[in-house]
Amino acid sequence: MQNKLILRSLVLASLTSVASANVLVDFEDKSLAPGSFYNGGPVTNTAGWTSNAVQFGNSYNSSFGGFWNGFSYSNINNPTTPGFSNQYAAFAGPAFSGSIYAVGYSGANDFVNLPVGETPASVRVTNTAYAAFDMLAGSGFSKKFGGVTGNDPDFLDVTFTGYAQANATGSTTGSVTFRLADYTFADNVQDYVVNTWQLLDLTPLGSAASIGLGWASSDVGAFGINTPTYVAIDDLRLVPEPAALSLVAIAGAFALARRSRRPGV
Repeated sequence: MQNKLILRSLVLASLTSVASANVLVDFEDKSLAPGSFYNGGPVTNTAGWTSNAVQFGNSYNSSFGGFWNGFSYSNINNPTTPGFSNQYAAFAGPAFSGSIYAVGYSGANDFVNLPVGETPASVRVTNTAYAAFDMLAGSGFSKKFGGVTGNDPDFLDVTFTGYAQANATGSTTGSVTFRLADYTFADNVQDYVVNTWQLLDLTPLGSAASIGLGWASSDVGAFGINTPTYVAIDDLRLVPEPAALSLVAIAGAFALARRSRRPGV
């Protein structure tokens, strides 16, 4: 009986230790001047950046004033200005928590690499101001969602897909889609463009080593999606892999078994 109580205590202590490895990526370990952003520049690079041991893909090309894809981070609070010049602003206004959030833009580097032993649990998601105003009013490149009558069944989706290897490579482990704007309702009153931080469950991604973004929109032209393919994220939560929890429990049981064979135990 005493051995069982000791075993239970060891396993519980081990599980508690692993649970403390839960990771919250809120980007507050990054540093920015007020009302600014980091997009990988000012010189050409493909190094990406990290926050809380999580790697965010990024590629910046300094040609023609700078092109980037992947992830940037920002503390800009400007949900009222339309246009490309405001591409680093969340449509929800400030960050969900703290002052800094990340902005994802479609491209070869729109991936997130996770630490070994951690799996995705959830993330906060919203539109960027640039994408939102394009959908609400249209632009020279994209249509106003709903069209002239408001009846066009428009939408913008971002899909988070888990991959077995880094840089969004290897086999997929699962996916979940978030609708950033939805004008497909029969009643136009229900149409919406997301303007608040929404909680997205990422557990369907399973034991992913990395996460990649994918996009779908009703507004598609000869060169692909016309709608600006941006998303703002905050508070990415990671938890230990279930396999890691099992290994800790087994290790605790093995340690007790060895101890119980010693004289006087």
